[in-house]
Amino acid sequence: MSAAEISAAIDADDAVGGGLPISLTHVRKSFGKLDVLSNFDLEVPAGQFLAVVGRSGGGKSTLMRLIAGLDASSGGHVAIDGRTVDRLHPAVRLLFQEARLIPWQRVIENVGIARGLNWRETARAVLADVGLQEREEDWPTVLSGGQRQRVALARALVSRPQILLLDEPFGALDALTRIDMHRLLESIWADRGFTTVLITHDVAEAVALADRVVVLHQGTIALDIDIDLDRPRRELADPRAVDLQRRILEAV
Repeated sequence: MSAAEISAAIDADDAVGGGLPISLTHVRKSFGKLDVLSNFDLEVPAGQFLAVVGRSGGGKSTLMRLIAGLDASSGGHVAIDGRTVDRLHPAVRLLFQEARLIPWQRVIENVGIARGLNWRETARAVLADVGLQEREEDWPTVLSGGQRQRVALARALVSRPQILLLDEPFGALDALTRIDMHRLLESIWADRGFTTVLITHDVAEAVALADRVVVLHQGTIALDIDIDLDRPRRELADPRAVDLQRRILEAV
């Protein structure tokens, strides 16, 4: 199968796929006697870009791990597309702050790590999406931090996930590289329509990327606010964006 045929097949899949809805109902998560989440309810519609903001220890990463199926809840119900989550869901992919690339494998091998049918052509197509098609034979050690994170994003996207979970993925990048990654992610999300949950401490990042922001405080939702700003978002000095950031900061 040629690269053009791979791309056509991917486009056909995307037209049908899009995102999946996420539902948490009366969810509780405890570690010993400590309740990190208690009687927690959250509905994320298919295709929505949700940002979850809060202080350290507020339950953000726990929430993400429950959605991913990496941890089991202590009570309540977690579902994706109406089906109970009891293991890592095949439609879910994760992106972390560290790129976590395999140093002894080249860029294209890191992206096509599952080694499925025609994996090399598929990996090349996704590397083109993240602007690294010319670096496929490089080793991860020669890439910049931003380039490594692009490779990690490509690896997450290569299987065409319907839910993408991001845990502080741009926190270690410099300001200009972070802006580039924001624009890249926004563009790919708008094109493919997968449901996205971004965990972040950065209120400006949340407003720049999300359709909706939820603020967690001690395991409960302190604020749930829609971000009704035009895309693409380039002017966060816009008074509406400034007001949204203020309201979120007051709730954190």
